[in-house]
Amino acid sequence: MALSLDNEKRLGGRVMGIDEAGRGPLAGAVYAAAVSVPLEQAEELLAGGWAEINDSKKLSGKKREALAEVIKGTGSCVWAVALATPEEIDSLNILRATHMAMRRAALAVAEKARGEDFSILVDGLAVPTLPFPSENIVKGDAKSLFIAAASILAKTARDEDCLRLDRLYPRYGFAKHKGYPTKEHFAALAKYGPCPEHRRSFGPVSQMELAL
Repeated sequence: MALSLDNEKRLGGRVMGIDEAGRGPLAGAVYAAAVSVPLEQAEELLAGGWAEINDSKKLSGKKREALAEVIKGTGSCVWAVALATPEEIDSLNILRATHMAMRRAALAVAEKARGEDFSILVDGLAVPTLPFPSENIVKGDAKSLFIAAASILAKTARDEDCLRLDRLYPRYGFAKHKGYPTKEHFAALAKYGPCPEHRRSFGPVSQMELAL
C-alpha cells in the first residue's frame, strides 16, 4: 500500500504522526519522533519534496539520512525527537518507556506549535498516555505520510546514538548491529559482560550478567 494522507485528512485540523525506534535492542535508549505539517501543504509535499518518504525499514541508511534532512528542513514541518533512557526502560519496562518517549515527542511538537490542539496518528498499537486524542494504525509507517516521516526521524536519531555508543564502548560493535540481539552482540556480551548502556531488565542481558 502506498503512503497517503487519507487518515490525516479524515481527522482534519492539526495532525501529528508518531513512531518509535529501538524497542527490540538489548542496549541504548528507545526513541520516538513526532511530525506535523499543515494539511494544506502536505499534499504538495507528498507529490514533491516528500515523495520518496517511506517506512524507514524499507529505506537504506543513506536514504534515511538524506530524507531526515529534507523533513527537518521543511519550513512548514514541526517535528521533535525524544527518548527514554536504558535506566527508564529498566525501571518502567520497554512498553511503558516507549509510550513515555512518544508522549515527550508529542508534547515537544505541541510546544513548538505554541499550544495548538492536535489529533495524533500513532504506529502500531494504541498508546493511552498520549496528550491528545489519538488513533493507532497497524503498520502505519507504510500507510501514513506523517507516521512514515516520524519513523525516519526516530530511526536516524537512534542510529546516530548507536555510533556514539560505539565510540564509547568499541568492543561491543554497536555501529554494526545497533544493539540488536545478533550473534556478534551475544559474543561480546559473553566475553565482556554488559556495559552501562545495556538494558538489565532484558533477559539475555541479565542472564549474561549472572553468568559472569
